[in-house]
Amino acid sequence: MNEAELGSFLFILPICSLIGLPISGWLVSKYDSRYLLTYGFLLYIISLCGIGLAPNLEILTLVVCFFAFGLRAINISMNTQAVQLQKRYHKTINGSFHGIWSLGGLIGILVATLMIYLEISMKTHLISVSLFALFTGVSAASFLLKNDRETGGNKFRFGKPDRFILYTGIVVFCAAVCEGGIYDWSSVYFKEVVQAELFTLSYLVFMVSMTLSRFYTDRLVDYFGMKKMFIISALVVIFGVSILILFPTFYPALIGFFITGLGVAAIFPMSFLLASKSKKYAAGMAISIVGTYATIGVLLAPPFVGYIAHLFNLNLAFLIFVVAAMVLIFFSRKAYLAL
Repeated sequence: MNEAELGSFLFILPICSLIGLPISGWLVSKYDSRYLLTYGFLLYIISLCGIGLAPNLEILTLVVCFFAFGLRAINISMNTQAVQLQKRYHKTINGSFHGIWSLGGLIGILVATLMIYLEISMKTHLISVSLFALFTGVSAASFLLKNDRETGGNKFRFGKPDRFILYTGIVVFCAAVCEGGIYDWSSVYFKEVVQAELFTLSYLVFMVSMTLSRFYTDRLVDYFGMKKMFIISALVVIFGVSILILFPTFYPALIGFFITGLGVAAIFPMSFLLASKSKKYAAGMAISIVGTYATIGVLLAPPFVGYIAHLFNLNLAFLIFVVAAMVLIFFSRKAYLAL
């Protein structure tokens, strides 16, 4: 593929993810979330093998569509399982699940890097990962919650949006702008602004910070309360990004990415937990709706940062994350007032 074909191809994942969100929300509200999680996980694994085995672009495109749909099904049903389990506990546990997700991401990066270093083919790589995931998934499936489908609030209603869901969705959108934007631009920032040779170190520091922080998020939420934690998290993000903007050198930048990771870590777990408190929609449907805002944020943030960087510079473009954090503070308060 040339650059234009690759650019068009990369749009398949977010577009199919957006299509998969309302369908996943409907399925998780109609049936127990464990069914969608199990079958979505199987679709995801089969599609991952298909990516490695696809003989031409047409088959690859179809397989990536299924891969994106499987990913959304897992995302919605897994978060539904998590918030339903949270309701059975007196202490907050939702952040730990997101911590395990981040830990999986870190391990995935290390495994992929090792496979590339050892010059193992993509087909062997993806089939090996799929078989390991299948074994893990089958082992865990019997422990999933049963009979978690809620009887009310399972229908999506067109028209004027529910204020609580709208405000919570904007909070998730702002979180996705910060998290997704830094995922894609941290290494570029370290290479072009800091001019460091080991430019992937910034992404690694951010991921490690966010992963470690998520395992402590629950204690902080219990101590400060979720309402205050939204504000604290956003202020930490603003502080971390401000260091990146004002001190674009090696060690201050690493500290900035580490602090930003601490701030971003709690926002997604809290947002999905907050969405589950909706009085209009069942937990699965509410998570599906606000998840759409997250997908849009992840889709829009990286190119928007690129446009600002092209007009001015990448250092200045990071102000987008400061603005997103400020908007997050405002709408998190509005969401609690609308609850």
